[in-house]
Amino acid sequence: MTIARLPPDAINQIAAGEVIERPAAAVKELVENALDAGASSIRILAEDGGITRLLVEDDGGGISRDQLSLAVERHATSKLAPDANGHLDLLNIVTMGFRGEALPSIGAIARLAITSRAKDADQAWTLRVEGGVIEGPMPAPWPNNRSGTRVEVRDLFFATPARLNFMKSARSESLAISDMVKRLALSRPDVAFTLDLDGRSALKVVPEGVDAAGQRSARVAAILGRDAAADALVIDTERAEVRLTGLAGLPTAARGDARHQHLFVNGRPVKDPLLKGAARAAYQDVLARDRHPVLALFLEMDPKLVDVNVHPAKTEVRFRDPALVRGLVIGALRHALGSSGIRSPQALGQATLGALGAQTGFGMPWSRGGGGGNLSPYRPSHLPYQPPAGAIEAGREAGSLLSGFAEPMARTSFEAPTDFGAPVEDETSFPLGAAKAQLHATYVIAETSDGLVIVDQHAAHERLTLERMKAAMEGQGIARQPSLIPDIIEMEEADCERLLARADEFARFGLGIENFGRGAIAVTETPAILGKVNTHKLLQDLADDLAAYDEGLSLKERIDEVLATMACHGSVRAGRHLSADEMNFLLRDMERTPRSGQCNHGRPTFVKLSLSDIERLFGRK
Repeated sequence: MTIARLPPDAINQIAAGEVIERPAAAVKELVENALDAGASSIRILAEDGGITRLLVEDDGGGISRDQLSLAVERHATSKLAPDANGHLDLLNIVTMGFRGEALPSIGAIARLAITSRAKDADQAWTLRVEGGVIEGPMPAPWPNNRSGTRVEVRDLFFATPARLNFMKSARSESLAISDMVKRLALSRPDVAFTLDLDGRSALKVVPEGVDAAGQRSARVAAILGRDAAADALVIDTERAEVRLTGLAGLPTAARGDARHQHLFVNGRPVKDPLLKGAARAAYQDVLARDRHPVLALFLEMDPKLVDVNVHPAKTEVRFRDPALVRGLVIGALRHALGSSGIRSPQALGQATLGALGAQTGFGMPWSRGGGGGNLSPYRPSHLPYQPPAGAIEAGREAGSLLSGFAEPMARTSFEAPTDFGAPVEDETSFPLGAAKAQLHATYVIAETSDGLVIVDQHAAHERLTLERMKAAMEGQGIARQPSLIPDIIEMEEADCERLLARADEFARFGLGIENFGRGAIAVTETPAILGKVNTHKLLQDLADDLAAYDEGLSLKERIDEVLATMACHGSVRAGRHLSADEMNFLLRDMERTPRSGQCNHGRPTFVKLSLSDIERLFGRK
């Protein structure tokens, strides 16, 4: 076969296949052009999933008449400027992208019309492209004597009908467009976005807030929901001139999939396995593996530290120092989770109130007293606790319903934690308040200064026990079990190299590995806490984690899983009666323990109801 140049129409169609694989990709390219043009308001319209018609209109700087024809030529862009020597710096990108293929690619496979009016121009102009054939520019009407651009795309893929066979249903394509616009709207909270799908308003957001942080929080609430914004931790940290800001959801507000995890790099929404791996690593000891936190994280760095044009659709980036970025994300998330204090999901409290309001009566069978037949008092290992003399016997003998509301006795046994100030007379001033009763020998009811708290005693103590075990393990180190005869595991050479490069890291968790020649690893010791372990499967899982996330998660996850199981079996069980003294010690211990707002599986350990909400429930407000 001889070598021949492809005709221009074939070149454009090939480029379109790389850039415009579905209608949502066309929307992305057109909206990014509007943002780069300085738009403050963008309107998007789609019909039949974007196949029949797409329209993107903005109030940006517009395109002059003599530039319209150039805008639909391949590799033509306004987003790169030469330096003093006339050279283009392809690594210093401050726009949403510069590949210069979106408009000609769309014009090659659809019927494209661009109408624009440049600033200070006295006339708007229209250019049409149909299957790669250009017509115009021609004069066109434009409202309100303002600048801006309107791009209309009809009959997408009419010139490449085979591509239509790979499209999903109109509803699926519309949902993809909606998700894309939402990500772009999250990236630019200073810009108003309007989205209409088949004549129905699907999204309408305007800038809110007095500063950048306020605008971002308001936009997250508008896009992801007010509950997601309310049940989130604020992230703001910087390392080596790389800044990370945004919101990270509480573990108790996690979702069943990762669709609500968003990463933005210098204002650009990207999909990167780094985010998924970093989130999994940061949340691994507070979330079940099939749950995913809500995240909206914004990375800001020198453009020269990130390559934003490694993918034709500009959805992926490549960091010059991925380890720095990964460490920054994981460290920031872990710090936020560890220092979040006592927090209960607001959505959970509202759901509880809603469930109560739906009932015609309450009929709550409170427990009798603070004792049981086989009472084993809750005794935090770091507190000098001994029940007051006769307290347990008095609890067993109590027969009155009111004994479950006995006054708290914690003040007689220990000083208030210094984190909460000097001891006070009113224990309801503590974040989790003063224990008043136990419901069904499972839930502790506490009164706070502004409402009440319901605590799941087993879930709470399970988290406290796990945190103490982890602290003890970090202090004493992880016990190891040496192999009398090392296990020789044969693997692909690339996997071996990944594992051996992190051998020191694995050694800290009790896993000893050594090189055993080409394509083989010798396992010399394993963490004793894991007992008998399938070393081949463990190493393969670790190699897969390193390949996907550049983070060896499986080993720590397995250790945490064993610790969580041990903590579960060593915790106060549901069904055990507690005295008021024991309940108050549990509350105080929760207040000083990191991540005590959720159990080891991400479920909430307590629900907080405000007094004002309760009063509204009873019609007092």
